[in-house]
Amino acid sequence: MSSTSERWFGAGHSTAVDSAKAGAEAAAGAIAGRTPVAVFVFTSGGHDLAAIEAAVRAEAGAAVVVCGTGFGELSPAGATEHGVAVAALGGPGFTVRAHTADITALGARAAGAEAARAMAGIAAPHTALLLLADGAMRDPHEIVRGAYSVLGAAVPLAGGLTTSGSGQVVGVAIGSDRPIGIGIAHGWRRVEPPMVVTRAADGRIYEFDGEPALDVLQRRRQATGTAAELFDGGRNLCPIGLDRRSGLDIRSVHGGDDEERFVFGTADIAQGSLVWLMEAERDELIAGGPAALREAVGALRGAEPLGVLAFDCGGRKLTLGDDGTAAEVAAMRGALDKPFAGFYTLGEIARVRGAAGMHQLTLVALALA
Repeated sequence: MSSTSERWFGAGHSTAVDSAKAGAEAAAGAIAGRTPVAVFVFTSGGHDLAAIEAAVRAEAGAAVVVCGTGFGELSPAGATEHGVAVAALGGPGFTVRAHTADITALGARAAGAEAARAMAGIAAPHTALLLLADGAMRDPHEIVRGAYSVLGAAVPLAGGLTTSGSGQVVGVAIGSDRPIGIGIAHGWRRVEPPMVVTRAADGRIYEFDGEPALDVLQRRRQATGTAAELFDGGRNLCPIGLDRRSGLDIRSVHGGDDEERFVFGTADIAQGSLVWLMEAERDELIAGGPAALREAVGALRGAEPLGVLAFDCGGRKLTLGDDGTAAEVAAMRGALDKPFAGFYTLGEIARVRGAAGMHQLTLVALALA
């Protein structure tokens, strides 16, 4: 078996204003003169993505290059907006392949299944499928279900929803001769009592426990006035926890209708679901980042970690603010003395131990050994 020292994972970060320069600087920092197998590029609005990609490919050679756009990027250098973060990996024992599917043409479920075909031909003792999907598309959970329909429970899923507007999902198959670990954490805790979603359709929740959903949330949050005031125009997020066999999946409700009294978010919560309102202190949210890293590293079963890909929710970033986000990245840096890189997403993907796979207001980490 190859020694860990022959394998590597690097992270680079640039805040250069020029897109090509930012891409080149971040890629050079991550690759550091080595030969990569795969390069992951994370950025947010304000940059020329084509210029970034071209600059990265000039550094990456024949490596698989995959880009994800979101509400900001993160690495040990910090959290930024309008920057570029790059992760790269290489050395013996890694196999990486990518396959893109058109959600608009195929539909979410079929596109997820098509993206999962990146795994075809990967023969390795340890595998994972990374999914980067356009978060503006309807039914993102169907993308995960489509991938699962092809791969089953044997291949763990991780990734995030992007702000690309591309209408596409990219599946990145990772094969390794050493363990791959996934961690999920958020810092939220449930508020009793639970509620049952008694009427929901088309992404809207009309009733909790037989009462108008907006009325229930206003009462539970001791608020009056309009839906816009309750949710502060979408800036005040209402975390909802869904009961799963493996724990609670988090969803974000961020708007409502004063006439029909329904509420809505960016992902469906099915009628009949048992749910809880969720709450957290600032320090609890900050602790979610390092907790996800520790869980991912723990899943390596004692193997030495090389580095981590991180998918943190843009809603967590909004809730924590600049100071809290900086504190979370610092806590992640303290918890993992290894490189990491990622971006702030529209939603997170992690399917392990039977979880449905779609998350919000959560941090998902994928650790490589």
